[in-house]
Amino acid sequence: MEQIHIRQFDYPADYQAVRSLWASAGAGIQLGRSDEPAEIYKKVQRDPDLFLLAEEGDNLVGAVMGGFDGRRGMVYHLAVAESYRRRGVGRMMMAELEKRLREKGCIRCYLLVTNGNAQALHFYNEIGWMEMDLHILARDLA
Repeated sequence: MEQIHIRQFDYPADYQAVRSLWASAGAGIQLGRSDEPAEIYKKVQRDPDLFLLAEEGDNLVGAVMGGFDGRRGMVYHLAVAESYRRRGVGRMMMAELEKRLREKGCIRCYLLVTNGNAQALHFYNEIGWMEMDLHILARDLA
């Protein structure tokens, strides 16, 4: 087994592989319009260093997309290939993303977990994230 390494997402070269990983990750990742190529391109223009991939050799085994608006950080779409789960890949990606956010001056970060996704909640709680008693509201603008 080769060593897992983390690198920055390369658009458009990595898009299809990451999209496939997200689509196969389970119900916790809900793909929508903001995951289409044009939207991912816009995201990469803003925070290219916060979109990370985990690889073993040439194999994509994980991805996480982060954002920073100058005040708060956000984590989107953490996914690990099923055969690599419970091997520290998610922890490694989150540690690197959190390090990069801290380097930008981020002091608080948020993420969303779908209702009923106990496995994800357990993972995030184990790595130090806390649940908040909030209502999440959304509105489509386009």
